[in-house]
Amino acid sequence: MTTMGIDPAQLSDEDVIRELRHLHATRSDTFFHGSDDALATHTQRTNELEAEYLRRYPAREVDPGRLREGARQR
Repeated sequence: MTTMGIDPAQLSDEDVIRELRHLHATRSDTFFHGSDDALATHTQRTNELEAEYLRRYPAREVDPGRLREGARQR
């Protein structure tokens, strides 16, 4: 797998989070209006950064309302 930009493992925690927030904020526009190459690159970079985040935070905080039981209670 070729990394687009700086290898996520080399980024600080703050940089990984900032990059993920930016990618998630631009996903819809890229999906609906970007070229096939832009969408593929966006997807690849998002996957790289999400994998790095999960590697660093395997026990990340999960909002109980986002679980199946929490949804049922709503």
